[in-house]
Amino acid sequence: MTDLRISMVQAQPEWENPARSREKFQQLLSDVGDTDLIVLPEMFTTGFSMNVAALAEKSDGPTVQWMIRLAADKQAAVAGSVIIEEEGRYFNRLIWATPDGALQGYDKRHLFSMGEEHRFFTPGNQRLVVNWKGWRMAGFICYDLRFPVWCRNRNDYDLLVFSANWPQARHLVWKNLLVARAIENQAFCIGVNCSGQDGLGLKYAGDSAFVTPKGEAVFAGSGEKVVTFSANLEELQAFRQKFPALNDRDEFEVFV
Repeated sequence: MTDLRISMVQAQPEWENPARSREKFQQLLSDVGDTDLIVLPEMFTTGFSMNVAALAEKSDGPTVQWMIRLAADKQAAVAGSVIIEEEGRYFNRLIWATPDGALQGYDKRHLFSMGEEHRFFTPGNQRLVVNWKGWRMAGFICYDLRFPVWCRNRNDYDLLVFSANWPQARHLVWKNLLVARAIENQAFCIGVNCSGQDGLGLKYAGDSAFVTPKGEAVFAGSGEKVVTFSANLEELQAFRQKFPALNDRDEFEVFV
């Protein structure tokens, strides 16, 4: 199968309340039918909180178990960022759950120092590319979007996925960078953001996005909603063959 149905769940997490947040996202997804990939925002159970000691879960905690159940129920892969604790360290981790119960994770590399995220979380040092239904998908988190070297397509992915808590004050940056990442990497690009206002008073415009490799973008606007798009792998492969810009990419090594 070359068509991939992607459901983007745009909502504001219930501030520092994982149980209520899971209930909200469960309700939003109740009417979602045929889909292959469900993407949730960054820290979707807590909001962008630095109250890590109180909010962190283990890698087999209630939110990850909820994601496993959701993946099985919808027969779709589920991706979203959660605060995870391991051996006294805290990670902003993008969890990938599939219907068979398998889990993979990506720890946010670029911690948002202006929000003091670097004081509470340990940065990751490994990218994650997962294979699902014939697609290669690379997962990143929010602030990573600003760093094209880290996100660079090494001819190893077809779809970029960004799980985010991106404030309204920088919504134009969000839109432009999502389009740039899609064009420069000749890949589909998904950005799933919050919408509303969090417990710190920060406002979020939403504008979750589906961007084609040619830079054609559809933004979801504001409000809490689930929006589903389809991407076609054969179209992507044909475009890359017709305009093989990735063949001329610079080779480099990233030191972390």
